[in-house]
Amino acid sequence: MTRILRNDFQRYNAFEEEADDMDHDDYGWKIIHTDVFRFPSHKSLFCSVLGVGSQFLALATGIIVMALSGLFNVHNHGAMNTAACILYAFTSWIAGYVSCKMYRKMGGENWVWNINLTTCLFGLPFFVIWSLINTVAWAYHSTQALPITTIMLLGAMWLLVGYPLTVIGGIFGKNMAGGFDAPCRTKNIPREIPDVPLYKSTAAHMLIGGFLPFSAISVELYYIFATLWGREQYTLYGVLFTVFVILISVTVCISIALTYFQLSAEDYRWWWRSIFSAGSSGGFVFLYALFYYYERSNMTGMLQTVEFFGYTLLSCYVFFLVLGTVSFFAALKFVRYIYVNIKMD
Repeated sequence: MTRILRNDFQRYNAFEEEADDMDHDDYGWKIIHTDVFRFPSHKSLFCSVLGVGSQFLALATGIIVMALSGLFNVHNHGAMNTAACILYAFTSWIAGYVSCKMYRKMGGENWVWNINLTTCLFGLPFFVIWSLINTVAWAYHSTQALPITTIMLLGAMWLLVGYPLTVIGGIFGKNMAGGFDAPCRTKNIPREIPDVPLYKSTAAHMLIGGFLPFSAISVELYYIFATLWGREQYTLYGVLFTVFVILISVTVCISIALTYFQLSAEDYRWWWRSIFSAGSSGGFVFLYALFYYYERSNMTGMLQTVEFFGYTLLSCYVFFLVLGTVSFFAALKFVRYIYVNIKMD
């Protein structure tokens, strides 16, 4: 990729003072420089995904670091669940800050709606799925059902800590947001996008961008599932941290490569695609969960099925948010880099 970019820079920057040569060389990703920084549709939702994804990236890092520090007992999963709930509440400011700052950089005005959307983006699906699981557990008189006092405590934590921190983070992000500072001027009329072959389509990018990060963690997923839904005890937190770093690295690399291929095809709609390309790893995790449930586990009955697929859906959603966020910021950094390093008309 480095050699390809170097050749592109040399080709695009050569003969910059000769108009005929410039017209001849002006193709590929350079020709869309007036559209590549055109903001995506649904800006508020887009920025909310980035905010919540950044929050969960910080939360996952914190949980792994705490596990490496020996703060969790391998025989007590409740301690890790409690730590995750507390960290989720106290990292809510990250979601508000990233979301609102990016939203204002894109010219958004309704920042209050953006903050509320950021709060509900994960909180609402979690509440719906958790309510269903807890209701089924109550109906079966299971000890997995949370008592009313614990529910009220968690609700108070979100209402008194999580939501206010999201608002505070959003206010700071709004006030600290500068201009987007794009290296290229965007024209008012968007350029027509040429037809692309199937292997350069969004579906193909999602297939490639989702499978490669998933392949980096597929082996470790078995041990995680066996710990959560079986009787195994997971103690290899050092290996988990290494796999986590590999996952982020693979996501960054595949995002940059896929974004380059998309721009080379003169398609400037890279904003949402960068999120869905790597975020589709969550779909592969869900497919693996189906395989584990039917081929590797002995779970049966309504309660176990609802619990397994409910929490698996939430986990896959978190995968989508985190990897989609990492993919977008890697793509944004890459796109800025390549357009800063070429000479414009």
